Amino acid sequence: MSRHDDEVSLRDMLSHACEAVELLGGSTCEDLERDRVRQLALTRLVEIVGEAANRVSEATQQQCPAIPWPQIIGMHNRLVHGYDVIDWALLWDTVTTDLPPLIQALRQSLGEA
Repeated sequence: MSRHDDEVSLRDMLSHACEAVELLGGSTCEDLERDRVRQLALTRLVEIVGEAANRVSEATQQQCPAIPWPQIIGMHNRLVHGYDVIDWALLWDTVTTDLPPLIQALRQSLGEA
């Protein structure tokens, strides 16, 4: 991949991670477990973060060691291939705990922090 393509993927990761955090807002895990539309939206947003991460070249991944590439891609795979057994508490935890530091790392990598 070219540097431009990697930048597009990093920006996709950032925008979808931000959207997921914003969409969840101050909702609790219990709120998420009762809201099918929010479940579907957050699942898709986190899937896209992982798919975009998977498109980032190895060279760029190595230049961004603060980003947990294997875990992000692994979460994508878990959501896509385990669609029938999604753990909503894990998804809620991912959005509330893991995405905010990822957003910061992506902003730093893109020179926006």
